Amino acid sequence: MAASPTAPTPPGSIKRIVAASLIGTTIEWYDFFLYGSAAALVFNELFFPGSEPLVGTLLAFLTYAIGFAARPLGGLVFGHYGDKIGRKRLLVLSLLLMGGATFAMGLLPTHASIGVGAPVLLTLLRLIQGFALGGEWGGAVLLVSEHGDDRSRGFWASWPQAGAPGGNLLATGVLAVLAAVQSDEAFLAWGWRIPFLLSGVLVMIGLWIRVSVSESPVFLEARARAEEQAAAGVRARPPVAEVFRTNGRGVLTAIGTRLGENISYYVITAFLLVYVTSHLGLPKSDGLNAVLIGSAVHFVTIPAWGALSDRVGRRTVTLIGSVGMIGWAFAFFALLDSRSFPVIAAAVTVGLLLHGAMYGPQAAFISEMFDTGVRYSGASMGSQLASIIGGALAPIIAVALLRDYDSSLPVSVYLATAAVITTLTVLVAKETRGRSLARAHTPVRAPVPAARRAGQDPVPADN
Repeated sequence: MAASPTAPTPPGSIKRIVAASLIGTTIEWYDFFLYGSAAALVFNELFFPGSEPLVGTLLAFLTYAIGFAARPLGGLVFGHYGDKIGRKRLLVLSLLLMGGATFAMGLLPTHASIGVGAPVLLTLLRLIQGFALGGEWGGAVLLVSEHGDDRSRGFWASWPQAGAPGGNLLATGVLAVLAAVQSDEAFLAWGWRIPFLLSGVLVMIGLWIRVSVSESPVFLEARARAEEQAAAGVRARPPVAEVFRTNGRGVLTAIGTRLGENISYYVITAFLLVYVTSHLGLPKSDGLNAVLIGSAVHFVTIPAWGALSDRVGRRTVTLIGSVGMIGWAFAFFALLDSRSFPVIAAAVTVGLLLHGAMYGPQAAFISEMFDTGVRYSGASMGSQLASIIGGALAPIIAVALLRDYDSSLPVSVYLATAAVITTLTVLVAKETRGRSLARAHTPVRAPVPAARRAGQDPVPADN
């Protein structure tokens, strides 16, 4: 039977859902990006002393990458339970885990105090951050997507996406203020801890808002059907197993769609700080302020790209960003080499505008690839597997290329190649604009015989 169109949620309700998702994702991305900025600026000295600057930065980014390695595991666990018990509960848990780990980072002793134990503890907390963020993205965008209607989903679902530049804006802004009012010595000694400790306050605010929202109506309908089938003796497969069995192409499409977006973002925002300080010899405030300006524009324009995708399609808007990024990969570093702050800020802003064209429609695009019973698992696994290949390695590869070649050209080639992969993926993908999310497919197996349901004969193990 054909799925009925998703019923629109009342305007006041959808705005409340969007606000809860946006604030939650902004706080989680603040926590995650704060580490990336600190890795580029101070962690090399505090936790990995005794190395030459670029090597110490490389080691700091390796622990940064470990957070990405934990994200697919978070996507797997949160996706499974999010498809079983609901989106809202898992989003509250992810916020608690992320905020707690970030707050603890602000209390960590450094290498000078406890030696090798310092980077070990830092790595452990980074793993918790990555695990939590791996479950956050899928739940946040699905909660909005499944509350919204089919015609304007691109716009509403893009608001949680704006949490990424919102979090980066907040993290970079706090660091920029501290860098402006403190000496380098004071910032290195204790000032860097302030943004991490601030996370505790932000998490309390986020939890207060997030617990007030309602569960996705599309999920509640799907769960009711699943319970009816279970009562009839129909056994469901685990969502993660089912999504790879029935929609492996959707997972691969999500990975390819995210690759160019993911790599470009971390090169433009995280590696930029290394490039302007270590390679160009400019003050860290130039890099931080450029990212601050670019993130403000990025935050405002992501919903505009999402709204445009409701009119012209997810694929068209994504291609604007990926094709544009192929050329901008080379112009970007040429502009940075001018050593002029206004030019550097313009380079970052245009780069983030192009990134936004890929990122804005992404929440709706990926959500529409999967059915309700496996949507959290499919969206989370596709996006988080891409984060290992893309965001986790992007700063490491970029720093290594800069160290080995002492030139930005190899980094530009790397960035352009990622954008080409996304372009090719989107060209062969199916357009999803207007697709109903009420396709409440519940993965099932054949009915279990009554004798087995009564416990008279064990159910054969899965193959």
